[in-house]
Amino acid sequence: MKRDNHYEVAFEAFLRARSIPFIAVDEAKRTLLGDGDVKSLDFIIVGPNDAKLVVDVKGRKYPGGTVAKPSMTWQNWTSLDDVEGLERWAAVLGPGYRGVLAFAYQIRPPFVLPTDTKDLFSFREHAYLMRAVEVTAYKAAMRRRSPKWGTVSLPVAAFRRSVKPFTDFLLPEPALTA
Repeated sequence: MKRDNHYEVAFEAFLRARSIPFIAVDEAKRTLLGDGDVKSLDFIIVGPNDAKLVVDVKGRKYPGGTVAKPSMTWQNWTSLDDVEGLERWAAVLGPGYRGVLAFAYQIRPPFVLPTDTKDLFSFREHAYLMRAVEVTAYKAAMRRRSPKWGTVSLPVAAFRRSVKPFTDFLLPEPALTA
């Protein structure tokens, strides 16, 4: 976690406000994991209902763009390093751990969401919408965004199918029927 990143600080405040147990990870350096280094994650969460999450927070503005030309797209890009790192962390931490990309959207005026929107959080005079995608679902549908920068993203339809309010990841997983 980077203390100078307002999205990550807002996400931490969101967890604290809901009394969700977490460990914030210092991202100052990459971590050696097994035979190679791996990108650090932001949070390890062991929450209610046996939720075990490794979380990387991605801060985005909504709407994006400029005031004169706003972009009404929910940006969901990340680096391939982020995706692979979350997968490795979940595997190393053991059974039941899931990698989650958490998108902290800072909602910018004039756009306003209803106050009862799930996981809408007010912090330091800004509104943030906390959404997330499980990294395995993200990886299955991701497309390369920029080879130069090593970024990937989800097409709009895939993102709509996969994204959930962050706190949904703290609910018991549905039982599989045989």
